[in-house]
Amino acid sequence: MSTLINVPKNGGLTRTNTDRSSTLPTLSSWIEDIFNRDLPSVFSQNFNTGMSLPKVNIKETADAYFVEMAVPGLKKSDFQIDLDNQILSIATEVEEENETKEQNYTRREFGYSSFKRSFTLPETVDDGKIKANYNEGILSIHLPKKEEAKQKPPRNIKIS
Repeated sequence: MSTLINVPKNGGLTRTNTDRSSTLPTLSSWIEDIFNRDLPSVFSQNFNTGMSLPKVNIKETADAYFVEMAVPGLKKSDFQIDLDNQILSIATEVEEENETKEQNYTRREFGYSSFKRSFTLPETVDDGKIKANYNEGILSIHLPKKEEAKQKPPRNIKIS
């Protein structure tokens, strides 16, 4: 008698008995089969499948950090940007309601979407000079460095 391990769609392991000598299933095999079946997709899926976090590009230069986030279809008033204890949080919450009235019916659709991204800023950021801009679907945040943290250009030291 050999035992094979099958990996079903939901990622769990089940055992399959390849011994063909018994044709009737036993009570224990029925119970095992019930618990090892593929779970309904609602249990094996991520509940946030319809939502995704926007992609972020972070770039450092000698003078500043730049955060860019692609979030098309929003208005600048949809964003809330907060700084609390060196943690920069970018959030949005949008509710939509569309209603179409035709001769014989009324169709109403509701929509809700939100996200929040948080970043721990280095202590070198001058938090009093942070600026944000939203243009053509791109949220840009300029995080200037403190004067003492800015990279100085290399210089030649003469030997005396």
